[in-house]
Amino acid sequence: MFSSKDYSKMTFEELVSEEKKTKSQQTTTAVFIGVVIGIIFWAATHKGGFVLAVILLIFAFRVGYRNSQNLKSIQAEISRRDIVG
Repeated sequence: MFSSKDYSKMTFEELVSEEKKTKSQQTTTAVFIGVVIGIIFWAATHKGGFVLAVILLIFAFRVGYRNSQNLKSIQAEISRRDIVG
């Protein structure tokens, strides 16, 4: 999930399979972010949990953003190849 791959060097079939894999990971990522947000609310309501809440909130946003950007990169490469080829 956190590795950055060079999608321009992948074949079209590899890109399609990578897109499917990334789309299937969206559910797992959404559940993970939901759990983290639950922990954030718990930490924010207990004594001294504000710093933990802020750190976890930043972490959740980074995970979601990175997953979204990976999917966008794959889809952009697929659409670029559809136009060229």
